[in-house]
Amino acid sequence: AFAHCDLLVVGSGPAGLMAALVAARAGADVILAEEDSRLGGRLLAEDERIAEKSGVGWAEDVRGELASLPNVRIMTRTTVTGAYDQGTYGALERVALHLADPGDAPLETFWRIVAKRCVLAAGALERPIAFADNDRPGIMSAAAVRAYLHRWGVAPGKLVTVFGNNDDAHRTARDLAAAGVKIAGLIDSRRDVSVADGDFPVFSGGEVTGTAGRRGLREIKIRHSGGERSIWTDCLAVSGGWNPTVHLTCHMNERPVWNDGLAAFIPAEGAVPGMTPVGAARGVFSTAGCLEDGARAGQAAAEALGLAVSAVDIPGGDDTPFAFEPKWRVPGRRRAWLDFQNDVTVKDVELAAKENFRSVEHMKRYTTQGMAPDQGKNSNIGALAVLADATGRAIPETGTTTYRPPFVPVSLSAMGAGARGKGFAPERFTTSHSATVARGAPMIEAGLWYRPSYFPAIEGEFWREACDREVAMVRNHVGICDVSTLGKVDIQGPDAGAFLDFVYTNMFSTLKVGRVRYGLMLREDGHVMDDGTTARLGDAHFVMTTTTAAAGQVMQHLEFVHQCLRPDLRVRIMSVTEQWAQFAVAGPKARDLLNDVLDTPIDGESWPFMACGAVTVAGVPGRLFRISFSGEHAYEVAVPARYGDTLFRHLLSLAESMGGGPYGMEALNVLRIEKGFITHSEIHGRVTAFDIGMERMISAKKDCIGKSAAARPGLVDPDRERLVGLKPVGSVRQITAGAHLFNKDDPATRAHDQGYITSVGWSPTLESYLGLGFLRRGPERVGEVVRMVDHLRDVETLCEVCDPVFFDPEGGRVRG
Repeated sequence: AFAHCDLLVVGSGPAGLMAALVAARAGADVILAEEDSRLGGRLLAEDERIAEKSGVGWAEDVRGELASLPNVRIMTRTTVTGAYDQGTYGALERVALHLADPGDAPLETFWRIVAKRCVLAAGALERPIAFADNDRPGIMSAAAVRAYLHRWGVAPGKLVTVFGNNDDAHRTARDLAAAGVKIAGLIDSRRDVSVADGDFPVFSGGEVTGTAGRRGLREIKIRHSGGERSIWTDCLAVSGGWNPTVHLTCHMNERPVWNDGLAAFIPAEGAVPGMTPVGAARGVFSTAGCLEDGARAGQAAAEALGLAVSAVDIPGGDDTPFAFEPKWRVPGRRRAWLDFQNDVTVKDVELAAKENFRSVEHMKRYTTQGMAPDQGKNSNIGALAVLADATGRAIPETGTTTYRPPFVPVSLSAMGAGARGKGFAPERFTTSHSATVARGAPMIEAGLWYRPSYFPAIEGEFWREACDREVAMVRNHVGICDVSTLGKVDIQGPDAGAFLDFVYTNMFSTLKVGRVRYGLMLREDGHVMDDGTTARLGDAHFVMTTTTAAAGQVMQHLEFVHQCLRPDLRVRIMSVTEQWAQFAVAGPKARDLLNDVLDTPIDGESWPFMACGAVTVAGVPGRLFRISFSGEHAYEVAVPARYGDTLFRHLLSLAESMGGGPYGMEALNVLRIEKGFITHSEIHGRVTAFDIGMERMISAKKDCIGKSAAARPGLVDPDRERLVGLKPVGSVRQITAGAHLFNKDDPATRAHDQGYITSVGWSPTLESYLGLGFLRRGPERVGEVVRMVDHLRDVETLCEVCDPVFFDPEGGRVRG
């Protein structure tokens, strides 16, 4: 599934909620993604007070306001899994996994979200402390203990002990005691620590040296400033501090930065363009700090989007500073676990260092540390600390592993879900789509675009009847066709002409302003990649048109040439396909129709064939190109896309008053076959400029991509299959695309194959089937009769080899 927004907020803790609220109030389109089933983040698991009410209550109030706003989309059970180029994010929504009977609902949905800005409020992950036998059931993180207590009202044990190196350990003990859970003791690794409020012993300078229990935790051994002792307990809550969740900030290959004050990695500045980490995700651990950080980020995002932000009222929250003292492990002889999923111990990492696997990446692969499904979210920092100690380095000198997407495992079924039928790929619609469908036009796929096949004049009109009618309409009156799907590339810069000279076979630097030229583009192997027209709108401004089928390929090719082959050229390129709605107006009455549309009338002298320039349509700036793909007197008028629907409807009303109307892809195909124009049916990737009769377009005055390769003897061999026209002359008048050509008296076998047919259409103008195809030594065989054989359809026809241009070979109509 696909979604677009102004601001994507990842996480719904206090920072994320404030960011979403501030931006939403300013009018931004906000998507709030939360992996939990409820909004609130850590507020759900803590006894917090915000704005004189419980943290959970405050979060629910904010949720209610956000849910009431039409510009906010709340996506719970949704984990943002990756950050990619140009503000694109992947997200996994667990739609029905929690339902006993999901019915027809999908279990999961994988989202591709495009956001102009992103606020990362993903919080932080509590890290463990490694000590002997720390994998025994009953040992859990202090954060998990508080979640059981506050969110679900469950006591994690009957006699709980807390072990930590920071103030969260004290918070855990206080909360448990306040709920009536008996505390066996609080073990704080710091020596200079105040006694926690509560009726339980505090062991300062302490550490857990071992655990015991056959089926679960029953006893722990500790060492503290007063000596050693054993404590009977059935639950041990461990808090080793917090690691900001930096993973998404690393998905663009930027590594996090070590912060000594936090003893943790924090996001690098500008790691992901457009993303702002806030709150605990960047090392702000107080509630008040998170609220302020989130509000500031939401305000900055809204202002960056050009929105006015009113004064922000930041609610009050706990501002107690977070105090801690780093402690990664407790020395001991027994196994101390770092990665609980892959069973990696302290000794494993130390052995890796002894074996000279001193690099973080080498250690990771030697021990499989951090390679389990959780990707080391809880264990990586502890393992890095052990490796640093073993190699005599500091943690920042040791480095960190590379975090790659996805953040959580994504099932292949989720990524491929919906990839059936029309869900296989995105659907692209032109601005005229609604008007086209309203006229009953059947839509066909053209790449990702949907274009009309034909426009039935009456309900039930057969497609051939409609096609013949539309062809005759264009030849005798005027027709309108939406050509917005053609790729449009805006090329600007002092070296734009030189850039086009390099990618096209013919010269464009000499093209005059206000003129259009047809161009041919080759691949590096000398074969034709694409063709199209390019207009020069200014001295340093060109607009290239590509075929619909190859628009994406050509854009990638241009970017590759710009970045890798000719980075010296001062030029900028941008796809503007969806920014402009463009319509062909073709037929003898095309100029008369346009003069009813344009603010300034045109004539043949001011707007000759292959002219272009700026025009206005009802005061709207547009562009006009006198080019033709139908072989008729034709123009293409372009306006900004938001005016496309209105212009299309207006053009149709004028055309119908002149005896014309819209025409679809079927008629367009017949018109271009009559005129001998090629599409990707002909330039299918295996033909050269020589094959299609355009070898003279390869300029001898300059170099271009594919020029040398196209001159190889095998690619200019006269015996190659070359473009020709074909007309049936036998008793069977049908010819079919895909059929093969043979000499009249040769058997229809592979050894005697002479060529094949690429395009076929019935021409109502010439009252005959016409075809384009490739025939060995084709241009030399004009007038010869060959045999067409379609083995699949069991059709055999005699065809006369013709020039590819069947209609108006002198070009009088198109230039008239």
